[in-house]
Amino acid sequence: MNYQLELEKLIKSIPENRVPSLCLHACCAPCASYCLEYLSQYFDITVYFYNPNIASKEEYDKRAKELERLINEMPMKHKPKLIIEDYSDNEFYEMAKGMEEVREGGERCFKCYRLRLLKTAQKAKETGAEYFATTLTISPLKNAAKINEITYELGELMGVKPLPGDFKKKNGYKRSLELSKIYNLYRQNYCGCVYSIR
Repeated sequence: MNYQLELEKLIKSIPENRVPSLCLHACCAPCASYCLEYLSQYFDITVYFYNPNIASKEEYDKRAKELERLINEMPMKHKPKLIIEDYSDNEFYEMAKGMEEVREGGERCFKCYRLRLLKTAQKAKETGAEYFATTLTISPLKNAAKINEITYELGELMGVKPLPGDFKKKNGYKRSLELSKIYNLYRQNYCGCVYSIR
């Protein structure tokens, strides 16, 4: 399935003067930049920063602050709200047990996508958001098909509409690099967990 095409069809189907609500999981400001520039034209967004995979509180706080700064500085049609969860890596290490040696991009990463997307779906339900999604598909290193598959599965389970997308397409990743430069965003060179650092 072409998830980006599905997103475009969905956006075209939104009646004029209607602004649906979206709970958007964000891993960092650079990945969120293009996603917010694009989606804030059509959705009332709550950005949800929940990333227990991040290896240290210092790194977690740094990414959260950059995300907050980006939201404050970047002009958007519908200004998003931001929810930052307290730092705790327990859930991630519990999830990763027995998969410490699994290669980057494999099953451990898929479980990590699921962990973060489940919390996002729960937060969407809690805040009354119509849709939920993640910025993770903007990365060329992330498996967009798997992320969308998990999003659809959890949407059905939680009773929240999944928002499809593959944000790296249509020059989305390239635009995120441009926006990172414009806003002088901190760009880390690893996903966040100790295994990706290694």
